[in-house]
Amino acid sequence: MSAAKVIVHTDGAARGNPGPAAIGVTLQDEAGHTLARISRRLGRTTNNQAEYRAVIAGLEQAIALGASGVVVKSDSELVVKQLNGKYKVKNAALRPLYQEVVRLAGQLQGFSISYIPRESNCAADALANQALDNA
Repeated sequence: MSAAKVIVHTDGAARGNPGPAAIGVTLQDEAGHTLARISRRLGRTTNNQAEYRAVIAGLEQAIALGASGVVVKSDSELVVKQLNGKYKVKNAALRPLYQEVVRLAGQLQGFSISYIPRESNCAADALANQALDNA
C-alpha cells in the first residue's frame, strides 16, 4: 500500500507524570480512510515523552506504508512548537526523541506538524487510553 500523503493524529498519555504511559495514533489517507491504528503501552515515562513517542510511531508507520508526505496533528502544544522551531528543546530526555522525529521527517518529501485541540483528537486519545486501561 502506498499513499502519497498520510494524515497522522497522535496522542501520548501518562497517568502520573512520570507514570504508566501509552500512545495512540491513527493514520489516514487524504480521503479520510483509515490506514492504520496504533495503541501501545510504553511503561513508565512522562507525558511529553509519550507525546514524542506517538509522533515517532506515526512517522515510522507512515514510512512503512510508503508515504511521501506526512501531516501530523497533535494536541501537545509543546511538541508542536518544539518541532516547528518556536520552542527550544531544553529537557535532556526529550532531545533524542526530538532528533528521532527530525531524522524520520528527513526521509519524507514533505512533513508538517500542527496543533489541534484535544476535542479534535478523540480517536488517538481513545487508543492511548485503551492501551493504559488494558494493562
